Amino acid sequence: MPWSAQDASRHTKKARTPRAKRAFAHAANAVLQRTRNEGRAVRAGNAAAAASARKSKRSKRRSSRK
Repeated sequence: MPWSAQDASRHTKKARTPRAKRAFAHAANAVLQRTRNEGRAVRAGNAAAAASARKSKRSKRRSSRK
C-alpha cells in the first residue's frame, strides 16, 4: 500500500508542511518497496518528516537574521 503526502498527518505530528509530508511519503514508499515491511516504512517516513521539519526551521532562522 503506497502512501501519499496526505497520509503523513495520520502517522506523525512532525509533517506539518507540504515539504515534510512529501518527504514522509517518499521515504516510506522507498523503504516499503525495498523491505516490504510497513512498520519499518512508517518509521523511516517519520524520520524523514522530522528531518525535513528541522531543516525548514533552520532555514527560517537563517533568513530572519539578515
